[in-house]
Amino acid sequence: MSITIEGIYRDGKVELSETPSDMCEGMSVIVTFPSSNAIDLQERGIDEAQAADIRARLVSFAEDWENPEMHAYDNYDDAKAKLQTR
Repeated sequence: MSITIEGIYRDGKVELSETPSDMCEGMSVIVTFPSSNAIDLQERGIDEAQAADIRARLVSFAEDWENPEMHAYDNYDDAKAKLQTR
């Protein structure tokens, strides 16, 4: 059986965007690095004018978003779920 889960490569480790279900600890994995992090906006129904508008509205968040302290929120949903199970 094969499943695909996206993740981020950071500090020599792969951080998964979600926790795989029904997988055993120590299971072998294959990691594939895509050739770019580009997202095809047209494929998602966003044209150039819409992309420019979105980019302009989000520019005020860029400094906070790129702050290293914000990495604490990268896996917010997983952290929240773990707190709720305690």
